[in-house]
Amino acid sequence: MGLGTTTGTTVRIVSARMVQPPSGGGGTPSEDIHLTPWDLRLLTIYYIQMGIVLPKPPVGGKSLVDALASSLARTLVRYYHFAGRLAVEELGDGTVTVSLRCTGEGAELVHAEAPGVAVADLMGSVHTSSPVDSAFFSLSGVLNGDAAIQSLPVLSAQVTELADGVFIAVSMNHSVGDGTNFWDLFNTWSEIHRGGDVNNTTPLLHGRWFVETSPVPIPLPLSKLQHVLQRFHLPPVREAFFTFSAASVKKLKARANEEMATNAISSLQALLAHLWRAVCRARRVPKGQETFYVLVIGCRGRVHGIAPGYVGSALVVGRAVCAAGEVQDKGLGWTAWQLNRTVASFDEATLREFLDRWVREPTFPYSKDLSARGGLEMSNSPLFNVFGNDFGWGRPLGVRSGFGADDKSDGKATVFEGPEGGGSMSLEVCLAPDVLERLLADHEFMDAVTLPLPLPA
Repeated sequence: MGLGTTTGTTVRIVSARMVQPPSGGGGTPSEDIHLTPWDLRLLTIYYIQMGIVLPKPPVGGKSLVDALASSLARTLVRYYHFAGRLAVEELGDGTVTVSLRCTGEGAELVHAEAPGVAVADLMGSVHTSSPVDSAFFSLSGVLNGDAAIQSLPVLSAQVTELADGVFIAVSMNHSVGDGTNFWDLFNTWSEIHRGGDVNNTTPLLHGRWFVETSPVPIPLPLSKLQHVLQRFHLPPVREAFFTFSAASVKKLKARANEEMATNAISSLQALLAHLWRAVCRARRVPKGQETFYVLVIGCRGRVHGIAPGYVGSALVVGRAVCAAGEVQDKGLGWTAWQLNRTVASFDEATLREFLDRWVREPTFPYSKDLSARGGLEMSNSPLFNVFGNDFGWGRPLGVRSGFGADDKSDGKATVFEGPEGGGSMSLEVCLAPDVLERLLADHEFMDAVTLPLPLPA
C-alpha cells in the first residue's frame, strides 16, 4: 500500500513509520522468546484487529500523529517484545521452529485521512453496513504466520482522521499475544498519552510457560511454514452491532438461572444463549440438525503458572454441541447451561493434556471451518476495558473490529463491554445477509437490544 494512495474509496494513507522503544534506561532486552502451543496454533489465522471511535482531538494532522508516536514508543517500554519480529527456522529434518525475536525494530504507526466519513457513519445505527473495513486497519489480510516469513511488524496501529473524529485501530499478531495483552497495551497507550501513571499496573511476565514434557522450542512437522498457511474466499456476510444495557443483561441472566434453578450461569453465557437461540431461528435450522457454539476460554487463573500479567496467547476453544431443536425448545436457561458446562469442563488437567497432545499432534484452525459448518463463535470479552481508552480529549464513542477478527466469517460474534459500563455488553455479529435480516426482525431477540443512544453534539 503506497503513501498517498486511496484504499477502497474513503481512506487516504498519509504516512507510515516505525516506532521504536526509547533507548537508554537499560535498553530493550535482546532475547528469543519461544512460542507455546497456544501461540503456535494461531499462526494460521489473522491478526487481532480492534479500533475505537474517538471525538475530534484539539489538534490534528502531523502534530497529532507525532504525539501518538511518542506515547506509543513509551508504551513499548512495557511491551518491548512487540517491537520485535517473528522468525522461522527450517531445521532441515522436515521440521521448523518459530520464535519471537526481541530485536527492537519497532511497531508500525500509519496515519490516514477519511474526510468523507463521519462518526455517525460508524456509530449511527444498529445495522452496520461496515464502512469500518480493511481500510481503517493496517496489516489487513495478513496471517500471523506471514509475519514470520516476511519479517513484518507484530504490532501496527493506524490513526485515521475522520470528518468529525478519529479512529484509532490496532492490529496485533495473535501468536505473540491475546485479547488480554491487546487491551492492556491499548489501555497503557491511552493512559500514557493523556499523562497518566502506569507504574502501578500489573507487572508483565514475558517468558512463556510450557508443560514439563514439552520440547523448547517446539518443532512443527513442516518442511516450510508456508505449507500450513491457507486463505479462503468466504461467503459474504453482513454485520450488525447490538448493545444490551446492564438492566437487559441482568434480566437475561436472572431468567436463565431461574429456569435452571442455579446461580452459576454468567451474564455472558446468558447473552450468548439468547443470541444462539435467535440465530437458530433466523437460519431456519431443522430441529434435528446439529448446531454448535465455539467459546474462547481464557487460561489465566485456570493453570498454575499463568499469572494475570502473562504475555502471550493463553486461551483454548471449547465447543458446545446440541440439536437445533433443543436450543430452540428447551429455553434460555437450558441453552446457557450448555455453555456453562463447556467452560467448566476446562480444568487444569484438561488444559495440560491439550498442551501435551498438541506438541505431538499439532492442529490449526482455519477461517473456513466456522462458515462451512453453520456454527457460532465468540471472540473477545466484555471484561476488557474499551471505554477507558481516553487519549486525553474524550472517552471513546464506540468500538469496532476489523477484517482480521477471524475473517468476518458467518456466525462470528465479537463481544465488547457496553458503552454505559456497569455490566452492559455489545455484540458485533456477522451473518449471511438473509439470516441477519431475519434476526433484525426477530422480536424476541430485539426486545433485549438497547437502541443506539444519540451521539453527543
